[in-house]
Amino acid sequence: MSTIETLAPAGTWVADPVHSNISFEVGYAGVNTFRGGFREFAATLSGDSLAGSATVASVDVKDEQLNGHLQTPDFFDAQRYPEITFTATDLSREGTSVRGTGELTIKGVTKPIAIEGTIAEAPATDPFGPERLGLRLEATVDRTDYGVSWNAPNQSGGNYLADDVKLIAELALVRQEG
Repeated sequence: MSTIETLAPAGTWVADPVHSNISFEVGYAGVNTFRGGFREFAATLSGDSLAGSATVASVDVKDEQLNGHLQTPDFFDAQRYPEITFTATDLSREGTSVRGTGELTIKGVTKPIAIEGTIAEAPATDPFGPERLGLRLEATVDRTDYGVSWNAPNQSGGNYLADDVKLIAELALVRQEG
């Protein structure tokens, strides 16, 4: 028999940006997976509530020209929509497995998403004193639902970019004092 548990121990847990990662993966040209991420983001977990955001201008795909193109209305439209946000509306834990739903907002469009992942069995105390808790979540969304619809035909057929994008949050959460 399984038992549903509280997602996190009591307190407020904040993502350590040095040891955390917010990234995405999308099929490219029908032959591989293109990856990128955001350098500036925030996430806070309190009980069963999780909220986070990423600064669009911090998107990083290892190519400055493409980073610039991702800022335009073809993709994220950073000038009009400088932030991507997520709020969990329902999270549950069973052992180290996490499942739930939330709302993701990109380019001013908010849609419900399903999320799943893993969480550390228990917090660990690092050598400098703070307690840490690891949480990894994934979701797959159709980018065109959010108005991120740029594409180009692939000469071999189909499009260069897949519509489905995997979103990944790997969070090293630190318990806050007080």
